[in-house]
Amino acid sequence: MAEDQTHRIVITGATGTLGRHAVELLSSDPNTHILLPLRRLDPALAKLPPNVQTQALDLTDAAQMRRMFSEFSPDVIIHCAASGVRPDREDWFAMTRFNTESALQLFESACRLPDCHFIHISTALVYCDQGRPLRETDPLETRHPYAASKAAADLLLQAAAVEFDRRLTLLRPFTFTGAHDGGRRLFPALLRAAAAGQPFPMSPGAQRRDFCAAQDIAEAIRAAVHTPRREAIEIFNLGSGVDLPLRTIVGNVCRELQLGVDLQFGALPYHPQEPMHLVADIDKAAQLPWKPRTNLAYAVWELAQSTYPGLAVCRPRMTYE
Repeated sequence: MAEDQTHRIVITGATGTLGRHAVELLSSDPNTHILLPLRRLDPALAKLPPNVQTQALDLTDAAQMRRMFSEFSPDVIIHCAASGVRPDREDWFAMTRFNTESALQLFESACRLPDCHFIHISTALVYCDQGRPLRETDPLETRHPYAASKAAADLLLQAAAVEFDRRLTLLRPFTFTGAHDGGRRLFPALLRAAAAGQPFPMSPGAQRRDFCAAQDIAEAIRAAVHTPRREAIEIFNLGSGVDLPLRTIVGNVCRELQLGVDLQFGALPYHPQEPMHLVADIDKAAQLPWKPRTNLAYAVWELAQSTYPGLAVCRPRMTYE
């Protein structure tokens, strides 16, 4: 598809880290009209450009969803919404139902529209740990509850795409951060500890990780929107491709930001279902075309500026080059 083609895009999960980056990036094109279905209005989305509209919607309400799609008639659906990376036990089944049912409800609605491209934001956690950078052809095998629900959605969507001859793109981001990141995730928690002048307890940090800027992942989503169809089902890993121990990644970011915080490696155990090697092979993503450009420390610096503007941090270089 040409870059200047008009698109009507539905984006779910617009209040999340990646969803907000995708909205900001895609709405900058005046030829793009975006609809954001929201369970509830969020003050963070109060000031939207004129080509973005919101609508109250429960993603598991099939009838309401069909009416919305009939009225808006999107040609692209980007499903970013997800529930529960680390759910409480009482939320386990609710999380699993949402992550599978919302994806299927959206895809079913997309099947009622002509030539609607469905882009599903999955996760790298779906893979079985191979002890090396992961490829899109590697097996899906996980007992991580969130990842298992996303893997189930991935497989069901692929089966549906074949059954109904629909275009499906699965994007599997590896770990990312940047502006709008929050909650119990690694770098928001690190900045919170630094702002409070408290030590930051961590696992031993030997697990090998691949961190990317959320802005770069959003760029890949935009590339997927504009990339001509080659196959009915396409799958792309999205990450930095840089394979380092977590303790090295965190130490490098703190050094570039000159962030004064006591990193207490080994104070916490590893998550029981945590893979020890979660790094992307990103060769295939060049087909979008896409490659990561943003320095991770710069993404964390942007997060610090928006959440803790009084925190003393040094501005690092913006890009890898």
